[in-house]
Amino acid sequence: MASYDVKRERRALYAPKNTDWALVEVPEQRFIAIDGQGDPNTSPVYAAAVEALYSVAYTLKFAAKRDGRDFVVAPLEGLWWADDYEVFTARAKASWKWTMLISQPEWITRAAVEEAREIAAAKKKRPAIAEVRYHTLHEGLCAQVLHIGSYDDETPLLARLHNEYIEANGLRLHGLHHEIYLSDPRRTRPEKLKTVLRQPVRRTG
Repeated sequence: MASYDVKRERRALYAPKNTDWALVEVPEQRFIAIDGQGDPNTSPVYAAAVEALYSVAYTLKFAAKRDGRDFVVAPLEGLWWADDYEVFTARAKASWKWTMLISQPEWITRAAVEEAREIAAAKKKRPAIAEVRYHTLHEGLCAQVLHIGSYDDETPLLARLHNEYIEANGLRLHGLHHEIYLSDPRRTRPEKLKTVLRQPVRRTG
């Protein structure tokens, strides 16, 4: 039996082809999550949070595999926000707030996450692991696009969303800016990075 892979099972959400904004319906999903604030490029808090998230993710994977239900660890995702939207267009990253996420198969329960967190904390001795939590997210209707290029080159796409696409399609913002990182930045040139940009919306009519 093939391992569960969210990129295969939910291809429209994790492997889109459109490079301009389009609407998709996103069902409720289960995640492991960790919260924080700061520049993802330089903040030690961010680095520790991502490391903690992956520690719990792989602990969950190994436990599931022992039970005969293996899965591929999903891509890193992030919800991003700030008190002032302008900090995004200005790339003032120290003011960014975030919740980093890794999607989980539907059979992963809150109890399984809590157990994996305890096991990972005992092995790794990293304080941030204690902050990893079970999280459900139901975004519903979203505008979504595949961005190819550097993270810092997302600004024109985001500006088009906020200044053109939303109004032209009778929509309003409803939720946090969401990114899914399909490429490993340690192994991929900036101009080749693939990132899903997603924004929950609602119809105004």
